[in-house]
Amino acid sequence: MAPRPRIKDVAEYAGVSPKTVSNVINDYEHVSEKTRSAVREAIEALGYRVNIAGRQLRKGRTGMITLAVPELDVAYFAELAKHVMAAADRRGLTVLLHQTGGVRERELAALHGFDAQFTDGTILSPLSLLPRDLATRDTRLPVVLLGERSQPGSADHVGIDNVAAAREATEHLLARGRRSIAVVGGALTGRQGTDRLRTRGYREALRAARVPFDADLVVPVDAFHWQDGARAVGAVLRRDVRPDALLCLNDHLALGALRALHEAGLAAPRDLDVVGFDDIEAGRFSVPSLTTVAPDKAAIADSAVSLLLDRIERHGTEDATDHVVEHRLVVRESSGG
Repeated sequence: MAPRPRIKDVAEYAGVSPKTVSNVINDYEHVSEKTRSAVREAIEALGYRVNIAGRQLRKGRTGMITLAVPELDVAYFAELAKHVMAAADRRGLTVLLHQTGGVRERELAALHGFDAQFTDGTILSPLSLLPRDLATRDTRLPVVLLGERSQPGSADHVGIDNVAAAREATEHLLARGRRSIAVVGGALTGRQGTDRLRTRGYREALRAARVPFDADLVVPVDAFHWQDGARAVGAVLRRDVRPDALLCLNDHLALGALRALHEAGLAAPRDLDVVGFDDIEAGRFSVPSLTTVAPDKAAIADSAVSLLLDRIERHGTEDATDHVVEHRLVVRESSGG
């Protein structure tokens, strides 16, 4: 087997110094385009590959980051993990994946670096952390939060504007003439989380349209799984007066709702409109296909990895960044699309 080409071999082939080859590999500015092209041609001809592990060790880093999410069997988190891994791979990083179950102790472990000896920073999607957990964390570990931040300025954060997204989804239903809209998974009290923010957006849309708010149409759930949506909507359909639309706060709830409608002899959008959140792939293939709020998951992942890498490389002590990623309403068959 031929020996693996080294920087020295690339330098000899290109007629430059090993230092110049290193400058090209690291994309330093002060290299002429002619020299840069010659080095890249030599790299291609010799099949040279950068020793990423060696580079990271020289920098005192592992080249690995942690992604900690609540549940990988919730499609949104699985799809998001795929995008985070792709964004990390483009930057020569490896992702260590952890499932917290939304349990505070496991989220705390991620926040305080349970993998600190193996990884350089953590991207965390918390469900149970308290504001004081973030206020008292060890800031030497770079952390980026996904979803809803518990406390402004506590850590870098990436997410969508959940209030605006829910308002737009509700406005869509109102524009279709729906006036009795149940919000499945909604919350009026408790810790400030995604459920409360999306419920706020729903209420803002009702208020703007001068449609009276009915607290009975806020339907809480135990969890955000298929069966929770089916169970909650089944109970709603047994009421004396049923709603004419369902705003479900994730797509799993919405797909469970479609099943409950089917079992009750009803269908969307003939009898009720149904809208979800997250734009998971399954919603494109359900019958009917699911109208949903689609966060830009690729942009969320790319922003999170970029913010984390910036903290890792610069050991930044600057104020935390709050990065809002775009979303869009995708109208499909479940609301007349």
